[in-house]
Amino acid sequence: MGSRLRPPCFQFREEPKPGDLIEISRIGYSHWALYVGDGYVIHLAPPDEYPGAGSCSLFSVLSSRGVVKRELLSDVVGGCRYWVNNHLDHEYSPLPVNKIIRSAEEMVGKELEYSVKNRNCEHFVTDLRYGKARSRQAEKFKTGVTAGAGALAAIGATIGFASKRSQRQ
Repeated sequence: MGSRLRPPCFQFREEPKPGDLIEISRIGYSHWALYVGDGYVIHLAPPDEYPGAGSCSLFSVLSSRGVVKRELLSDVVGGCRYWVNNHLDHEYSPLPVNKIIRSAEEMVGKELEYSVKNRNCEHFVTDLRYGKARSRQAEKFKTGVTAGAGALAAIGATIGFASKRSQRQ
């Protein structure tokens, strides 16, 4: 019988602490939340997203508005994988936990502008934890778009050059 494979929705059960950033694996991107204690997180989500939307919340990247919600971590995660990921601790000192939680709680219920590139859920939670709105996935997206545009421009220039050359012959 070999070893049993973990299902794709296996959840890492590291116990988060208040103020921790939670990364939730979705199809094609990560959703981010801030753990506030007692099983709850605060996160920026589309106004009409229902708890436990899981991979369905891919539509959140198409929304231009978001609502700050306080929900159970288990509901936000749905069946997806998640883990504690305080990925910027090596660059920035986290703010005091009581300040992080207070700021997060004050945001609950507010509707905010949402942009995949400039104001997404990762920007939201890193701003709460560090006082710096950063999103590695948005930075990777911007780099990928720039590299892709550069590659397309180079291909277009090569085709144009080859076309002009064949016209001269």
